[in-house]
Amino acid sequence: MRTTTAGAGIAALTLGAVLAGCGGGADTAEGPLSSEELQGRWWTWASTETAATNPVADEDGSACGRNQPEDVWFRAGTFGTRAERVCAVPEGVPLAFPLVNMFGTPADCADFMATAEGSAVLDGEKVDADAHQAESVEIRSGVGNPVTGTDGSFTAHGCGLWVHLPALEPGEHSLEIRGRSAASRSGWTTP
Repeated sequence: MRTTTAGAGIAALTLGAVLAGCGGGADTAEGPLSSEELQGRWWTWASTETAATNPVADEDGSACGRNQPEDVWFRAGTFGTRAERVCAVPEGVPLAFPLVNMFGTPADCADFMATAEGSAVLDGEKVDADAHQAESVEIRSGVGNPVTGTDGSFTAHGCGLWVHLPALEPGEHSLEIRGRSAASRSGWTTP
C-alpha cells in the first residue's frame, strides 16, 4: 500500500497498494467487531511496537505488516507528520482504520468527538466513516512504547472516526484519508 499522511490537524493518506486482496470491515470471520473491541485491538496493535518498528512512526511501509491480526488488517496514520507507505495486504482480509482517533479521559473524548471530522476516498470514491466512542478501552503497551513513553499497560478511554472496508479485489488500490479534531490536546491523534 502506498500511503501519504499530512501533518498536524489534517492527514491525507494515499494508499496506492498492490494488494492480493485487501479487506476491510468491522466484520471478521467470527462476525462484526464492536467499537470497543475494534479500538482495543487497534490500540494494542499500534502501541506494542517500539519507535523503530511502530506502524504509526513508519515512513515507508516497512513496518505496516508487523503483528497484524489474521482476521482484520489495521492501517495506521502518523503522529502528525507526512509519510508514504507501500504495503502488501493479504487476500480477503478486512481493512479497518481511524480517520482520526485519540485516547484520554471520557471528557477528553467528548471534546475530541465534538469537532472530529474526516474523510476517506478509495479508488476515487468516497467511503463512509462510522463514529465510534468507546467507554473504556484497555491498551497494552510494550517496551519503549512511543505512545506512553513507558513500559507496561494501562486503561484509557478511546474515541475516533473509523472506517471499515470489505475485502477488496486483488490489484492496486488508492486510498486517501483525512482527519482532524480541534480538541486534540491530549492522547495520540492518528489520522
